[in-house]
Parts: sequence; C-alpha cells; structure tokens
Amino acid sequence: MTIAGKTTQFEYKALYKPNQLIYGNGQVAVITGWTVKSALSKHLEPQEYAVIGQLYSPTRGINLLIRNLLWNPHVRYLVVLNASKEDKNAGAGECLLDFFRHGFEEGVCDTGLRAWVIRSHVTGYIDLDIDAAALEHLRQSIKYSEAKSISEAVSLIKAYAQEEAIAPWGTPLEFPISTVEPTVLPGPRYGHRIEGRTIAETWVKIIHRIKTTGTIRPTGYDGQWQELIDLMAVITDEPADFYFPEPNYLPIDRHFLEEYISQILDDAPYREGLKYTYGQRLRSWFGRDQIEQVIHKLIGEIDAASAVMSLWDVKDHEKGGSPCLNHIWLRVVDNELSLTATLRSNDMFAAWPANAMGLRALQQHIRDKIAEISEYDLKMGPLITISQSAHIYDDTWENADRLIANQYAAILKQRNYDDPSGNFLIEVDNQEIVVTQTTSGSGEVVKSHRGKNPLNLLREICAASPAIQSEHAGYLGLELQKANQCIKLGKPYVQDQ
Repeated sequence: MTIAGKTTQFEYKALYKPNQLIYGNGQVAVITGWTVKSALSKHLEPQEYAVIGQLYSPTRGINLLIRNLLWNPHVRYLVVLNASKEDKNAGAGECLLDFFRHGFEEGVCDTGLRAWVIRSHVTGYIDLDIDAAALEHLRQSIKYSEAKSISEAVSLIKAYAQEEAIAPWGTPLEFPISTVEPTVLPGPRYGHRIEGRTIAETWVKIIHRIKTTGTIRPTGYDGQWQELIDLMAVITDEPADFYFPEPNYLPIDRHFLEEYISQILDDAPYREGLKYTYGQRLRSWFGRDQIEQVIHKLIGEIDAASAVMSLWDVKDHEKGGSPCLNHIWLRVVDNELSLTATLRSNDMFAAWPANAMGLRALQQHIRDKIAEISEYDLKMGPLITISQSAHIYDDTWENADRLIANQYAAILKQRNYDDPSGNFLIEVDNQEIVVTQTTSGSGEVVKSHRGKNPLNLLREICAASPAIQSEHAGYLGLELQKANQCIKLGKPYVQDQ
C-alpha cells in the first residue's frame, strides 16, 4: 500500500479482547457475526484486511468494537457479514450497520444509566463517556458495506484492498472503561441448588447467587467471569406459552425465542463457517434422530432410565468449538415427564434463559409426540439444568447488579413456603419439646423427635432431613427456642404465637 508515494503497512492494535481477533496490515475491518473468523481469513491475505473479529451481541460487543476502531484510525473500510439465521436473530451486525447509517442519540440503557443509544430497531448502546464528536468523526470516516454470504464478503474485502491506501482519519483516541470489582461473600465452591416456578424467577435467583458467592476467575476471552461450579436449577411450573414478565427484564423476547427454539428442535444443513446447531447435533450429527429415538424408547418402556440424548462428539476434543449443551435425559415418574440437561459451560446472564426455554420447548415437543402416537398422556414435570461452569462475564456485572436491585426482593416476596421435607408440628409435653414431622401433601406422620435442648433437637431434625430448606430450618430454630423458654417460665406454648 502506498500513501503519498510511500509504501506502508498498518498495524491494528486492540485495546479490548485482543486475543479474540485475527490481525492483518490493511485498512479493512471485518465483522463476521456468528460465522467463525477463519471461514473468511482462509480466503484472504494479511495485507487485505486490518482485523477480523466476531460480534455476537449488540448490547455487549459494539461498545468495545467502537473503542477499538477509535484507537485504530487507519481503518477506513468496514465489512459486516450478516449471513446466518443466528446473525439475523441476534441483530448485532444490523445494529452496528445502523450506527454508521443512522447514528445515535442520548438515552438510557437497560441498567438505567445514561448512554448513547444507537438509532436502530435492534437495541444497542455505547458508553456516554465516549465523546459524541469522536463517534461522529468515526461514522463519517469509514466506508461500510454489508455482505450476505462469505463469498460476497471476500469479494468486498478484496475490492477495498485494491484501492489506494488512505491516510488515517486522525490520531488514536482512547476512552478507558472503569471497572468495579464485586464484593464476594464466602460460600461453597461446588454443588448449588436453586428452584423456582418459572424460568424468569429462577434466573433472578441464579444471578443473585453467582454475584453473591461466585468466584472471580480469568477467562480465555480476555476478561473475567464470576463463577459457581455445578449449579442445578429446577423449574417447576413454566407455562406452555412461556412466562415473560411485564416489563420484560429477561435478555430475550418472544421473537428471539421463536428463532432459538428452531435451533434446538430442527435439523440444519452444514454451512461453511458455522460450527453446528443443537438441533443438528440432536437430529442428524450421529446418523440417527435422537429426539425420535427417546420418544419411541419411552413409549416402549415408559419408566426407562436410559432415554438419553448426547450432543458431545469425541472429536470435539481435537477440533475445538465443542457444544456447551452436552447431554439430555428424559424420565417419566408418576406419569410426569421431566427433562434434565447438563451444560459444560453456561453464560447464566445472557444465555441461560434462552437455553432453558429452548429445552422446555423440547420437553413439551417430546411429551406431545408421545401423547399423539401412544396411549400415554403425560404431565409436564420439572425442567432441570446442571451447569458445570455457571458464570457471568465481567461485561455484564453492572447489568446483573441492576437486575438484582430491581427484581430480587420482589421475587422473594412471592416465595412458596411448601418444603418437600414436610411440615413440623411443635408441642410441649411433660417438660419436653415434641416435634412431629408430617408429609407436605397428605399430612401423614412420618417421624417424631423429642427432647429438652432446642439446639440438639434442631441438629437432629436437620440430620434426619438434610434437604430441609434453610429458611424452614431457621424458623424451626426460633420456634424450638420459644418452646424452651415457655417450659422455663412455666407458660403454655402454642406454635406460631
């Protein structure tokens, strides 16, 4: 490349997510969306592009991408690949193009803070601490194009690379991001259980648990995450048409969900640059339709414990890009169909609600198919997800804190006091405390505890019923102490009074 008769090579330097990019020494920035970067780079020479990177989310990725472009004013061309159904569903590429097409205005982001809002039907933000004049200068200084296929993107990049080099539009501009380290309370490292009636309710509880006691660790993606290991989420009563709160605080909406469900239920042909879809792994990857297999497995043996679907391919160890969702089990107990899924790595803030709703749709599909072609009319049981690495990335910590502040207290007020461990009736008899345990449904007496020391009684009860809810155990402690005081004072004891 030559500028004013001098041959030059440019060097792209990324301030943010530097290890996630492919670097060249040209003047074209390439955004591939959900298509893997190498699908384009293998068709190009380094001198034909400045940088190649993926963009998954308009609310998480564009803000960093813009900062990197401001630091690299030699970039004068932008090619955005909008090729896949995933790209159209996420809308990140469309939102980025709308930034250059239509600009931005001051508004409020979903955390309630002031921000530059991109003028687009797709929600996207840029930090307000980036100077508006710098953003306008960037918009006016870069020529942009949209590509609908890999071949079209390659042609555009090569055409731009043939143009005479253009001088940088200015000097590098840096707008640092301020970060706040969360306060982490002590808690167990492995094995966590969270239950809720709906996916939305359970999600808020999950985010609160991770932000409260999750360990902060570096990721392989140029950042940090806060993580719990082996988190089991149990959803008991998600409605068939899905519950979306009003106003909707989930990171997805119904339109996104419709597209996402098809990625789990439907097969998909191979497409260059896209690794897989969950539906492809379930329907055809291993040469068998695993969804049909488990349907017929359960019809033939309704209480089978082997209705299993696997998305893990042993070749994933070698080639990378392995699916986050690994295994799915279906089980019928007491005419109730439950689904359990394991995920090796789970972005609990941005991805888990869609994961859970997609799995619930799969569970409903299997239940309905069994009812359609057999005599079994099963009830919908719980959905259980087990996330080996349940984490929140640092670029959504602020959003997570805002969610907790706005929603967690309200959800706690809607708590269900039913405890699967049963109910405990407390009485005083002959200067001793008597605790009778009954089933939560029929009220059948199953065990009795008797003694004078409230602490010893509480320990005995918790040892006999280790799954007792923590709030229930606290309540028992208070009531047992009250009963003990009544014995000492010679007063009658009545539970809950």
